[in-house]
Amino acid sequence: MKILIIGSRGFIGSHCVDYFSKEHEVWECDVVIDYDRPRYIFIESVDSDFQDIFINQKFDVCINCSGAANVPFSLEKPYNDFQLNTLNVFKILDAIRRFNNDCRYINMSSAAVYGNPISLPISELYDYAPVSPYGYHKQMAEMICEEFHRFWGVSTCCIRIFSAYGPRLKKQILWDIANKAIKNDIVELFGTGHETRDFIYVSDLIHLIDIVIAKATFKGDIINAANGTQIEIGEIARLTLKALGCDKRLVFKGENRKGDPLYWEADITRARELGYGQQIDIKTGINQYVKWLKENALL
Repeated sequence: MKILIIGSRGFIGSHCVDYFSKEHEVWECDVVIDYDRPRYIFIESVDSDFQDIFINQKFDVCINCSGAANVPFSLEKPYNDFQLNTLNVFKILDAIRRFNNDCRYINMSSAAVYGNPISLPISELYDYAPVSPYGYHKQMAEMICEEFHRFWGVSTCCIRIFSAYGPRLKKQILWDIANKAIKNDIVELFGTGHETRDFIYVSDLIHLIDIVIAKATFKGDIINAANGTQIEIGEIARLTLKALGCDKRLVFKGENRKGDPLYWEADITRARELGYGQQIDIKTGINQYVKWLKENALL
C-alpha cells in the first residue's frame, strides 16, 4: 500500500511515518525543507498547493496530520488557524477529487468540536458545540470531508482525537508540567485540577489509525480517538511529578484558560467495534514520556 502522510514531521505524523514504513511505501509531506529523506515532498507553509502531489503520484491512503492544535493560537491568529486546519483540508480533498479519486483520506480532527458537553460520555452523534476558533475550524473541516464524500464520492474519515500524548510532544499539559517542575519551586497550572480529559497514548492512536484504514467504511465516517476514561488534570499533574522524581508544590489558579473545555470523556463504542483496545495505560504512558524527555536532554 502507498501512503501519503501530510504533516510528517509533526508529533502524530512522525509516529505514523515510523509505524507505517515497516510494511508500506510511505511518502512524507511537510513544510520543513529536508533533502536527505527519501520520498519526501516539501510544501509551502503559506498558500499551500497540493495539486502537484496528486498529479505526480497516486496514493492508496492520505493521512492528514498537518494543522495547528493550539487553542490560544486560534484566538490570537484566527485566519492562520483557519488556513491550517480548514482551508488546507479543502485543498487536499479537491486535489484528490481531481487527480486521485480512489485515494482514501483520513483527517485528524479534534474533540474540540464538542466544546463543553452537557452529558458524558460523548458519542460521535453529539451536536457540534465548539468553544474556540480552533474547534469551529475543526468542525468546518469535518463538514468539508462530508461534502467531498457526498457530492464527489471521495472516501473520507475523520478521527476526533481527545488528548493524545507521548514522546515528541513539546506542548500541552505534560510538557507544561515538566518544564515548570524543573524551573520553579511551585508548579502553577490553570483551572482547579478537577477538570478532566480522556487521554490516549500516541502508539494507541497510531494503532487506531491502522485499524481505520483496514476496517472503516470511509463514507464520511467520524470516530472518537480516546480510551473512554476521564482523568482529572490534578491526577495527571501528580503522576507526572512522581515520574519526574520532583517534590514540587502543585498550585491551581482557579481560573480556566479561554477556549478550554472543562470535562471530557469519550464514548469509544465505534472504535471498539472496529477492534480498538487500549494497550498503554496512563501511568505507563506518562513514565514513557518522562523517559523520552530525559533521554533527549529536554529536562
